[in-house]
Amino acid sequence: MSSYPTQCTRTITGHKGPINALRYNTSGQYCLSGGKDRSVRLWNPTSGLHLHSYEGHGREVLGLSVSQDNARIASCGADKAVILWDVSSGSLLRRFTSHWERVNAVDFNQEGTVLVSGSFDATIRIWDCRSSNLQAIQVIEGCKDSIMSLQVKDKEIITGCADGKLRRFDIRQGQLYEDYIGSPITSSKISGDGNCILINTMDDTIRLMDKTNGQLLNSFKGHRQQKYKIESALTYDDAHVISGSEDGHIYIWNVLEGNLMRTLDSHSGTISTLDCHPSKGVLISGGDDGMIRLWE
Repeated sequence: MSSYPTQCTRTITGHKGPINALRYNTSGQYCLSGGKDRSVRLWNPTSGLHLHSYEGHGREVLGLSVSQDNARIASCGADKAVILWDVSSGSLLRRFTSHWERVNAVDFNQEGTVLVSGSFDATIRIWDCRSSNLQAIQVIEGCKDSIMSLQVKDKEIITGCADGKLRRFDIRQGQLYEDYIGSPITSSKISGDGNCILINTMDDTIRLMDKTNGQLLNSFKGHRQQKYKIESALTYDDAHVISGSEDGHIYIWNVLEGNLMRTLDSHSGTISTLDCHPSKGVLISGGDDGMIRLWE
């Protein structure tokens, strides 16, 4: 059985306008979407059932994260806010507003005790989810341009920046590691085994980097990315790379060989966001047409 999706089995409508962010919860049973219509929505992607809407952003939603226990979600957006939500009640728990430009990415730590956000203001801010203090407990200013993507893994923060640098902050040791890629980085995700980082750059190229030494392990081409922020992802078994594209197609490559395995004709307009199921060869995608598509 293939570990990558091959056909669209459901199309979900609900957002008014483009979808900027999609994320599965940790079990893969539900997914979240955030869009230009300022809303965050919770879905059962298999049935297409809309479960809840989270309203609180003043401008479009740009990033999403789910806590490991699936009890809380975080969203960020063009209104410069990072919002912490309770999943079941839909209540807004915290609104963090110290960034002075739009916030492009947000992520929980493993324990769900802190949130980390990256902004157009070139700062990373760390927020305490348990405290009533709404100010950042730490501000990291090592980046030279907009932080486009961010992921927290153990005690590390991985960022992709518009200045063309992939950065890895080791919070425990207070170390910063940089790899100069050249073209603006719009997506950076750690592989399931924790050894590699997959990055999208605005030169029609996806790169798989060795996390430890910054060595280029493989590159993937065929999609189109010159103007917009686009995400890629690894399948649950790290065997395939999947990416959106500005031409409305989804591209799937073999990780080891780097060859293009399949192209899925999916959306009208740019496909900016997608996420792979944590344990199955299933994919959700979203883009300019406001549709969420489930691929199995």
